[in-house]
Amino acid sequence: MKLLHIGDVVGAAGSRFLQEHLPAIKRTHKIDMIVVNGENSAQGNGITKHSMEQIFSAGADVITTGNHCFKRREAMAIYENPVVLRPANYPGCPGHGVCTIDFGPCQVAVLNLSGTAYLDPLDNPFTIAEQLLEEIDTPNILVDFHAEATAEKKAMGYFLAGRVTAVVGTHTHVQTADETILSEHTGYITDVGMTGPEESILGVAVQPAMDRFRFHYPTRFTEGSDPCFLNGVIVTFDEKCGKCTKIERLIVR
Repeated sequence: MKLLHIGDVVGAAGSRFLQEHLPAIKRTHKIDMIVVNGENSAQGNGITKHSMEQIFSAGADVITTGNHCFKRREAMAIYENPVVLRPANYPGCPGHGVCTIDFGPCQVAVLNLSGTAYLDPLDNPFTIAEQLLEEIDTPNILVDFHAEATAEKKAMGYFLAGRVTAVVGTHTHVQTADETILSEHTGYITDVGMTGPEESILGVAVQPAMDRFRFHYPTRFTEGSDPCFLNGVIVTFDEKCGKCTKIERLIVR
């Protein structure tokens, strides 16, 4: 079985690019399931009903998020959808941190977690992961770990090695070149990357982002513009036991 995980979709340009290219990617690579991180899919960060619908219309089966999951007030209603996830270690918040998609012969679970190093002090993601693994009734488990620190992502990869199908990092918007299979079972990559304006600074127009670093005064960020690219990883796994047999990076320009 092949699962495609797509890195953080950024703004209107990224959402449009996803709609334009995802159907062909699915056909070309014979993808069975698609997970998209949509926490930046609305203009100005966060996710809205409109950007959620764009991602689903492109072909996503599940949408994951991260530290901007509650950026928009309307997000409270969005998370009533069981396949739109917010990190499971948000304490007492609306929504779901895990879902299971039923394909008939097999089921695939998606678990969304947020790191806490240099991010909000949420519940411990390692403890929450341990608890939820006891409740998930399938060996096919994808973990979207939305975290800032590469060390925290690597730690989560080794912590879950042999127990989940894949641990894929999101949040930093820069695709890493360390895809591997841990413990001969668990696919891993530190960061999947982003989907949106390539000639940008993490999706933001270059000049205002650069000025923030140069002059240290408040700058109004604006979304970058075309040309866009799409970053993702394809995880091939044995759905009978959840073992990853191949993980490969994907870049579409």
